[in-house]
Amino acid sequence: MAKSAKTIYFDPASVPEKSSWKPDFARSRPKRAQKIARTILDGFEKHFSLFQEITSGAQQRFEHAEWHEAREAARQRIHFYDSRIKETVEILRTKLSISALDKPLWEDVKIRYISMLLEHKQPELAETFYNSVFCKLFDRRYYKNNHIFVRSSVSNEYIQADQPIYRSYYPGTAGFRNTVINILNDLKFNIGYENLTYDVRQILAHLGQVIPKDKRSESLNFQIDVLSSLFFRNKAAYLIGRVINDYQTTPFVVPILNNEKGSLYVDALILDPSDIDAIFGFSRAYFMVDTQVPSATVNFLMGILPAKSKADLYSAIGFHKQGKTEFYRDFLHHLSHSSDLFIEAPGTRGMVMMVFTLPSYRYVFKLIKDSFEPPKKLSRSTVIEKYRLVKQHDRVGRLADTLEYSEVALPLARFDEELLLNLQDTCSRSIIVEDDIVVLKHVYIEHRMIPLNLYLQNFDDEEQTKYFARGYGDAIKEMAAANIFPGDMLLKNFGVTRNRRVVFYDYDEIRYLDECKIRKFPQSSDPFDDMTQEPWFSVGEDDVFPEEFERYFLVHPLIRNHFAELHGDLMTAEFWREKQQLIQAGTLEDVYPYRRSLRFPRPRKIERNT
Repeated sequence: MAKSAKTIYFDPASVPEKSSWKPDFARSRPKRAQKIARTILDGFEKHFSLFQEITSGAQQRFEHAEWHEAREAARQRIHFYDSRIKETVEILRTKLSISALDKPLWEDVKIRYISMLLEHKQPELAETFYNSVFCKLFDRRYYKNNHIFVRSSVSNEYIQADQPIYRSYYPGTAGFRNTVINILNDLKFNIGYENLTYDVRQILAHLGQVIPKDKRSESLNFQIDVLSSLFFRNKAAYLIGRVINDYQTTPFVVPILNNEKGSLYVDALILDPSDIDAIFGFSRAYFMVDTQVPSATVNFLMGILPAKSKADLYSAIGFHKQGKTEFYRDFLHHLSHSSDLFIEAPGTRGMVMMVFTLPSYRYVFKLIKDSFEPPKKLSRSTVIEKYRLVKQHDRVGRLADTLEYSEVALPLARFDEELLLNLQDTCSRSIIVEDDIVVLKHVYIEHRMIPLNLYLQNFDDEEQTKYFARGYGDAIKEMAAANIFPGDMLLKNFGVTRNRRVVFYDYDEIRYLDECKIRKFPQSSDPFDDMTQEPWFSVGEDDVFPEEFERYFLVHPLIRNHFAELHGDLMTAEFWREKQQLIQAGTLEDVYPYRRSLRFPRPRKIERNT
């Protein structure tokens, strides 16, 4: 009979106090911490490398007019981050046997990780990656600054890229016309301009309206700075810059388009700050920007877009996870410097979401209800999938972007009592009240807008109502051009941004337009059929009857006067079927992120210049 093995238990008290002996796990902790930190940073650097690889291909896709490939690249890039997080977490769990939290070990890991970021080009992104890994591994109660980067630890103010982040030009030396030519030629496109002489003439004429010649000559400091990287999105490349005229700074954006015949042309010169702000709006998809130092690009943009936050701008250039980090830090700072209460957001209460806001903060918080009132026939997972659809789709300036969070802890004392009771009653699956905090288990956060139905109550001006009737219909048409059918098109589901743009934000019934079955309303020979409560004809789940849209579009007395004239085609099956045919043919319609009135007229004579 084999002798049973003797179990030996280690008793730390048995080790003499002055002994130099240490247990193996304590002796190996520094090496283990170093290996964990290195593994996480390797995961980030793999992510950033792949991110830059797909981003750097944007120029070639633009030059070759590969619009479908550009859209697919944008969709794929959104998923890169989560894939690398999942991969890194798996390595830590399987190869480094990470399980329960060893607090001293992970405090050491963070210190060693910080030391690796001192000369890094993207330290703030690497910190966010670290946070994501840690939060996938461990419980919310450990989300504190000694374990994760609640606050950033490495300054990114003056990180130098291998190549300058922007180029400077001096019209006083080279001449204004030559300077504009040099700027356009320095973009290093592999195809030429359709008519460079004409484009330069148009730019000079429009810029001269803002900075007259006599004002330029008076200034000792007159220069033009342009970001070295172009911004690509959809079917355009954008040159971003600023004119510095002594103490006056004028931002500008130059959209460059492909004529799909082998050459390029300048489409506009955008100078109005509100127009530039809209180009970088939260209702558009992310730019492709090949930047080695994202913080430097963001700092440049903040200088010309003062109304935008760091969160907005990191998201705008494609780093939406960093946008979430910057938002959350700013939000925590705001909470500590304010005292108002969270209240239910103004507007008609939704059947799917409970929406609340902090009046002093320009965002709303949306929780999925536990159950949905009729006629909604959705599941919680379906709602989540709808929001995911919008996240990865081209939003064409008409669909609000959302920040999605889990396990968000907020002070209980900051909640209005009535709001808290409503949340506990309708959203018990999404919140937990623990001692003095309210934990939002799953929440969507959006920029706050004024619901269109409430906005229209503020005035009865004919010109204003016509403006918003046009914007309301344009929003629906532009979504349709991007293969989006919004579903519930009531005014309450649209918001007005601070730039007076109409944006859709209710996604529970959204779907792809090419999946809808567009039908004309059947005509009955029996007059009693129209009196029945239920339809006398069969209706499928994907059936859409545009003739019924009148109940959405013409219900508001102010809108009714103008909508039929401006957008009557939305109430016809022909309009929607035509959009479907274009989508099925692979046609990507042009949807401009700036006013069409700003576009340069196209010259009659085409002279291809380089």
